[in-house]
Amino acid sequence: MVIKPSTLIKAAPWLLTVAIFLIWEIICTGLAIPDYLMPAPSAIWVSGVEYAGPIMMHAMQTLWTTLAGFAIAVVVGMMLGLAVGASPLVYKACYPLLVGFNSIPKVAFVPVLVVWFGIGTIPAILTAFLISFFPVVVNVATGLATLEPELEDVLRSLGARRWQILIKVGIPRSLPFFFASLKVAITLAFVGSVISETVASNLGIGYLMMSASSSMNMPLVFAGLIVIGVMGVVMYELFALAERRLTGWAHRNPNAPG
Repeated sequence: MVIKPSTLIKAAPWLLTVAIFLIWEIICTGLAIPDYLMPAPSAIWVSGVEYAGPIMMHAMQTLWTTLAGFAIAVVVGMMLGLAVGASPLVYKACYPLLVGFNSIPKVAFVPVLVVWFGIGTIPAILTAFLISFFPVVVNVATGLATLEPELEDVLRSLGARRWQILIKVGIPRSLPFFFASLKVAITLAFVGSVISETVASNLGIGYLMMSASSSMNMPLVFAGLIVIGVMGVVMYELFALAERRLTGWAHRNPNAPG
């Protein structure tokens, strides 16, 4: 039986995942590693089934806070990216500040957000926003800033104004950069919300993992980690699908990563 290369490519992520879990199970079982140090995938599965209700409840909370923070990051990042990319003056003025702000560990903001808004959902949403808006700004600004000068000259010679060039050419030109930033930003948003939940929340996967680790229930901790990873992969693939559907014209190679 001959396996087509396209079929092998599609099955490769699943085959690699299964192989990793099998090796993981063999190592944990063969070396008799205690569950409180490194639980085997079978123990994680049992814990996931046992605590399916709480995991689902906390996962929905994490998903909601992540998507809320991500949505704010997309709106703010798109607007700021348009301003930075369309104006050299704004670019020179804002870019160093944005880089400096992005260099600050976002976990350092969580105590401040707790003082301002209290423990709960709002700090998690804001942390997800703070950690995920920078890729959107940079990619949108890059898409606008790399617009070919010759193309701008031709459009101006045809009577196009600056705002017309921005709307009709600049924004469509930056769409591949924008969708690429969304795939990065959504994974960072999960990081931000979980960080906040581990520090200052009584709901969410981060809180669940902290509670489980305090009682040395490591299978439940790893179950929470796997749930976060699955949600991140699903959201990444959704935006990758949207990217392929809406910006397919920008990619010559149909098998390109993405």
